[in-house]
Amino acid sequence: MGHEVEGPRLFVILARDEPVAAVVRRGPSDWSHLGRWDLAGPAYEPGAWFHGTLYPQKCDLSPDGRWFAYSALKGGATWAAGSVYEAVSRLPWLHALAAWEAGTTYTRGVHFDDTAGTCDLGRPDVGDAAPILRHHGIRLTPATQFAVERRGGWAESAWSEDRDPADGWDERREVVMEKPRPGAGSAEEPLLLVEGSWAGHRSSPDVRAPARYALAASDEMAWLDGVQWADWSADGRLLVATTAGVLEIREVDGTESTSVWSHDVAPLTPDPVPPPDWARQH
Repeated sequence: MGHEVEGPRLFVILARDEPVAAVVRRGPSDWSHLGRWDLAGPAYEPGAWFHGTLYPQKCDLSPDGRWFAYSALKGGATWAAGSVYEAVSRLPWLHALAAWEAGTTYTRGVHFDDTAGTCDLGRPDVGDAAPILRHHGIRLTPATQFAVERRGGWAESAWSEDRDPADGWDERREVVMEKPRPGAGSAEEPLLLVEGSWAGHRSSPDVRAPARYALAASDEMAWLDGVQWADWSADGRLLVATTAGVLEIREVDGTESTSVWSHDVAPLTPDPVPPPDWARQH
């Protein structure tokens, strides 16, 4: 089940209120990369390179697309937040405006919510979270598969296996998530599906079963071959990241999709540079 990833591993997190997305890349080797996808342009803006690990399903993007919350592992780090930490930065950079020591990778990360002033993590070990908390809450993410998708309007399908009450980390079952096309007015409008066993974690290149995506419409279903991530844009276009490392915007007709814009991020190579001055400010 699933598709082999030919290029870098890509995962995308959409902002709720703006046509902006964070693109989290794994590879080459032990490098991670963050980019900003302007869906209105459309355009892609490369950002930080990180010699360590970012955990995509433990990350989030603020509703306005301004701040990026992430979980990271940086071996040998000597700062106050330690080598495993949660942090908030300005997209598409990873300069930590606020960071909290996690101490272990056995967490599900953090996310933003609308309860401004609330922070489940307490006082940061590095930096200042107060300017961010004036706009958003920062909450611990519960242990559940496809956490990012759930916050983005996906729902668990009736085809999913039931969760075992003893499965505290929600990693022992097959899960199918579904999301209707925005603005869909009839049952004939396409439904986007994703399924996988433990695939919702997307934390490393050796997940047990890569997620696979499909379009369903009018009792027909078509797998999206060569796609490692997909979601709907707010205006009903299909957004995908291919297994070759290409970001695409597609028009959809039933279960057929046609690319109308693409950007290849596979050729990018590690090029760590200091963040710009604006990324060092809240």
